[in-house]
Amino acid sequence: MLTLFDYLPSQNAWKVRLLLNHLGVEYRTEPVSIFEGAGQHADYRRISPTGTVPAIRLDDGRVLAESNAILLYLADGTRYLPADPFGRAKVCQWLSFEQERIESVIGALRHWRLTGKLARRSPELVEAKRGAALRALAILEAELSMRLFLVGDAYTIADMSVFAYASRAEEAGLSLQPYAALRDWIERVRAQPGFLDVTHPYAIDPHSARELPAPPTGTDEAAP
Repeated sequence: MLTLFDYLPSQNAWKVRLLLNHLGVEYRTEPVSIFEGAGQHADYRRISPTGTVPAIRLDDGRVLAESNAILLYLADGTRYLPADPFGRAKVCQWLSFEQERIESVIGALRHWRLTGKLARRSPELVEAKRGAALRALAILEAELSMRLFLVGDAYTIADMSVFAYASRAEEAGLSLQPYAALRDWIERVRAQPGFLDVTHPYAIDPHSARELPAPPTGTDEAAP
């Protein structure tokens, strides 16, 4: 049985749970206490080199980390990933957009705000993240005013990935009221059969107010 290395409040991990729910795939869960440093233990770093969640382990022992890579693997051969090369490339385009312009800004702001860390960040950094987030939301609004989903008329893992944090923008202190097309898309995603309408607040983890332990590589903070 597939194993999911998970942290329940993580929207990155939620993306994978969402796809598994759509696919009806059974799996077992191994929780990773990221704010207690479990993600940086050597045994877990052999599964996820950056120490982040989610990651999966297959029946044959192979492991895969990074939420969007996992989505691509699990969706292969299903309705949620186009079969033609151009359609797949368009999905990858939006997965790249999500990591660079959604997760890294809206995800970070949401994390800081919901765990009481916002006041510990410099005003310049917060404003830079806010500006980047607003630009990303404007791009989504323009694109989704022209079609039902991010890659044409079909719901794909591109929508699942971008939805994870874009739909939670108000928890990051960003109003979605100016973005009618984006709000309509959010409702279309929520209406999909098998949609996983369950999220978990950081409050379930008494350690979430801590800073994430820094990985040895010194990479930038990721949104859990």
